[in-house]
Amino acid sequence: MSTSGGTTRLKLLDGALRTVVEQGITKTSARSIATTAGVNQGLIFYHFGSVDELLAAACVHGAEQRVSRYRERLSALNSLTELLDFARAMHAEERAAGQVAVLGHLLAAGQTSAVLAAATADGLALWIEELETVLTRLLGATPLASFTDPAGLARAAAASFVGIELYEGVDPAGAARALESLEQLAVLAEALDGLGALSQRAVTHHIRRRTRR
Repeated sequence: MSTSGGTTRLKLLDGALRTVVEQGITKTSARSIATTAGVNQGLIFYHFGSVDELLAAACVHGAEQRVSRYRERLSALNSLTELLDFARAMHAEERAAGQVAVLGHLLAAGQTSAVLAAATADGLALWIEELETVLTRLLGATPLASFTDPAGLARAAAASFVGIELYEGVDPAGAARALESLEQLAVLAEALDGLGALSQRAVTHHIRRRTRR
């Protein structure tokens, strides 16, 4: 692809995301995206084939950018409490940047568009992969390591935060309380990690017995 073609493609990807943020998914069309991107409307179909295919590519493109933005901070986290503190800060940043609104629109559109549903899942998968890496590292040195599934926890955490982000739009106090509950679980996990070796073995034995039932 030529440099010019690559530049146009990038303009369209960024323009699609900006249009969804500023106008919502129902007003996002080839015309509105082209206007936002400052390019000819026909270039959408030349580069992507359809508006849905452009939105799908923009979804993954946006997720790649956002994950890259936070990767260094994620790699520096040293505890579950720090991870949740980071999640709070990231949530505020993403909402201010309009990314929470984009996610909400794409999730809604994905209910009727298989293309957008798959792209939204792919975008979330990028976040899940990063989160799984962090959870594997943080839990690996704790007594919980043998009882937890970082891959499953990463998906559960991603689903929880998606829900909280959308829930916050109608009940901010309820969303804040949900986050506080997650923080309580992190405190409990770290309290377990801080126990002496004998106490850790006792708790581990109890958990093992419970999980085998």
